[in-house]
Amino acid sequence: MMYAIATLNQMSQSEFTAALGSIFENTPEIAHQAWLARPFENVPQLHQSMAAIVKSMDEAAQLKLICAHPDLGAKFKMAEASVQEQSTVGLDRLSATEYTHFQQLNQAYKNKFSFPFIIAVRNHTKDSILQAFGQRLENSKEAEQQQAIAEIIEIARWRLLLAVEPI
Repeated sequence: MMYAIATLNQMSQSEFTAALGSIFENTPEIAHQAWLARPFENVPQLHQSMAAIVKSMDEAAQLKLICAHPDLGAKFKMAEASVQEQSTVGLDRLSATEYTHFQQLNQAYKNKFSFPFIIAVRNHTKDSILQAFGQRLENSKEAEQQQAIAEIIEIARWRLLLAVEPI
C-alpha cells in the first residue's frame, strides 16, 4: 500500500509504526521513534530521520538490526520486502550451482563477521553482488559493520520510495 506523506503525518504513533514498521527489517521501533520527528515534508526527509535513528543506535542495537536480515539467496521464510528485493536480481531463481555458491559465501562471511552479508540488491546485479562478496570478505569487522549499516539505510530508502507517494 502506498501512503501520502500528509497521511503519514496525521497518523497516530501506532498507526505510523504499523504502516512503516517493516522499512527496517523486523525492527519497527525505528518507525516508532521516527514518528516523533513529524511532520515530514517529503520522503527524503523521512528517510533522513530514520537513518539518523539507526546511526545513533548503540553497537548492540545495530548488530541486532544487521542480524535481522536474511542471507542472500536463502530459501526460507523472510520478510515480503526482502523476497521482492532479492527477486529483482534473480536471487529467487538461482541454479543449484549458484545457490551452493551463494550459501558458501554467506557462510564464509558469517564465519568471519558473525552477521549476515547485507547489500542493497536493487543497486546491483547478481554478478556485482558476487563481486562485492569477494571484496568485502577482505574488510575488517568494524569496516564491515559500518558498511552493513550503510547498506541497510540504502535498503530503507528503496523501501520508502515504494511505500510513500512522491509529492
